Amino acid sequence: MQLGLTFNNAPKWWEKGLQPNMREVVSAEDLVDSLLKAGDKLVVVDFFSPGCGGCRALHPKLCQLAEMNPDIQFLQVNYEEHKSMCYSLNVHVLPFFRFYRGSEGRLCSFSCTNATIKKFKDALAKHGTERCSIGPTKGLEEKELLALASNKDLSFTYTPKPTELETVPDLQEVLANVDTNAAAEESFSSSNKNPLSSPSTLKSSQESEEKSLATARR
Repeated sequence: MQLGLTFNNAPKWWEKGLQPNMREVVSAEDLVDSLLKAGDKLVVVDFFSPGCGGCRALHPKLCQLAEMNPDIQFLQVNYEEHKSMCYSLNVHVLPFFRFYRGSEGRLCSFSCTNATIKKFKDALAKHGTERCSIGPTKGLEEKELLALASNKDLSFTYTPKPTELETVPDLQEVLANVDTNAAAEESFSSSNKNPLSSPSTLKSSQESEEKSLATARR
């Protein structure tokens, strides 16, 4: 009986070797809030399953990397306990990782095993440098938040961001511009007109020329 209690209380493999900057996500809301509260800190989301051999083999190395990078937050998502959430986030292969930071949101997504740990280390080297983001922390993408909110198996609510409407000009301003353009066109048209002489003007001019010629002959 006592041995059974000792065995049941023993830490599970994904609980062993955890560093202060590593913790398990308990819900969709917890994941969303953790990413938003991280600010400019790099966040690595580790999707794993207790029955995944590749996840188990990789776990000790992840703990070592977390210890070597105390400024990076590691979040664990148990696929078996959060299948519905993982489905909404399009996570279908394990182990799987996503990197997030500040206003940039998701930086990269990939799957790797113990044999391809270099892929994980390269991503840490590329995105692990401290930097300041311009703008609010993004976290999950809008479509992911909407997918989580529409998932009936999750107790997660989300209000979509209002779309920015294009500013409509004031009616009086539009009419004033129309009048201004019409006046400009009329002025341009008048300045370029070549008025034609009337028949009476032409006749008078012709008679004057004839009289001048007669006088010169005399």
